[in-house]
Amino acid sequence: MRTKTASALIAIVALLGIAAADPLALLAEMRSHVHKIPEVSQAVPTESLGKTPCVDGMAGPFPCDGIDLLSFTPISEFAGLPTYAPGLYSSIRGSDVWGWTSPETGDEYVLFGKTNGVAFFRVTDPTAPEYLGTMLNTAAAQLVWQDIKVYDNKAYAVSESNPHGMQIFDLFRLDGVTDAQDWVMDSFYPLNVAAHNLAINEETGFAYIVGGNAGLAAEDQCRAGLHIVDLKTPVPTFAGCYVEEGGVGVVGSLVGPLGALSRYVHDTECVVYRGPDADWFEHEICFNSSETHVAIVDVTDKLAPSHIATVEYDRTEYAHQGWLTDDGRHFLMGDELDEDANAGMPTRTLVFDVEDLDNPTWQGTHYGQSQSIDHNMYIRDGLVYQSNYASGLRVVDLYDIDDVDNDPTNGNELEEVAYFDVFPDNDGTSFSGTWSNYPYFDSGTVVISGYDGLWLVKVQDEVFDDIIAARPDHDLADR
Repeated sequence: MRTKTASALIAIVALLGIAAADPLALLAEMRSHVHKIPEVSQAVPTESLGKTPCVDGMAGPFPCDGIDLLSFTPISEFAGLPTYAPGLYSSIRGSDVWGWTSPETGDEYVLFGKTNGVAFFRVTDPTAPEYLGTMLNTAAAQLVWQDIKVYDNKAYAVSESNPHGMQIFDLFRLDGVTDAQDWVMDSFYPLNVAAHNLAINEETGFAYIVGGNAGLAAEDQCRAGLHIVDLKTPVPTFAGCYVEEGGVGVVGSLVGPLGALSRYVHDTECVVYRGPDADWFEHEICFNSSETHVAIVDVTDKLAPSHIATVEYDRTEYAHQGWLTDDGRHFLMGDELDEDANAGMPTRTLVFDVEDLDNPTWQGTHYGQSQSIDHNMYIRDGLVYQSNYASGLRVVDLYDIDDVDNDPTNGNELEEVAYFDVFPDNDGTSFSGTWSNYPYFDSGTVVISGYDGLWLVKVQDEVFDDIIAARPDHDLADR
């Protein structure tokens, strides 16, 4: 504990020194993520836990409200051995997560990113998840960052590990399997550098690879913008680039102001737009979280994507990830570094009004109940499921989103309706706890991933019932 905590402090101090001396180097550090050294938990169990209801604010060792624990599997039980020497961390750690439901069997599966690959779990019975093995990370230099999405019953995975490319795996291979094994990918889409993230528009069958550079001078062919891949072809095929939000690596900024050339799309959500702006109805639109701002892009023509608008906000540190509301009227985003950079600032969710895509505005801010760092968020049925590192999974009702503004004193904020804290040690500004979540299983099982393992939880029926009783027209009423 002392050694790792000391290492984290040294890294932070070094980072601050870098920032003072050279903001270009700081940006490189942000993109290479070396500042993200997690605090080692003294409270998360090292053995599996089964079903544990949330009673009197606790589910076993985990603080909670309105969310029951179905099971917990520590990373040590499915870490395996490094296939190559791991980088940055001295042990296998967990990262991103996604889900898949087999159309043939109805079984639900978790796809869990970790340093040495993508772990597969059958979670049809979420109180007894079955570990089925790992699709191995074949990169020579392994890093914890894996990102996975699903299209047409195949998993697609990218990684900061290099060289990794985009791995492709036929998920039907998991049906009927009972023994854990090392899995080999079915096919591969090559990338010349590492990639940080991946979005897939399942309606159109296009993948959008982002964060495609090494943070300094190396870059992918789309200059760290949107690298577009057609997944509908028998072999995934390069379809185009959006380079306006890209750049030439941090070193390239030496020829101009910071950010002028060195740009980078960190994450994106791409949808067939059916929101209120008739000018863009049925266009394929991407909402990019691009370090210093949100950019809205028309990618209908993959060979000639076009920038629609950019929207900025105050106290910008690192525009990280966001999600569009179901009605297409608002975009919610988290700035990953603003809580740490502004002492005492609660977890901040930025709300953008995107009813007019040509003129988006920063409408306001929702502040959370702690000062933990926000990471990934996803929206379902009028609720946003937020993975906020040390404070865990937070479920927030979007019903009153039109009232959100930038005055923190008038109470015009969203209502948190439930939470499950996966890092009981504290709710501070550390990169510990939950990385991401997946709230889309029909069963109601919510998946939480983190450095320390896999949590399967479920929001209590009473939480949903209370929301619907108070607001009969809530989106939950149709669930």
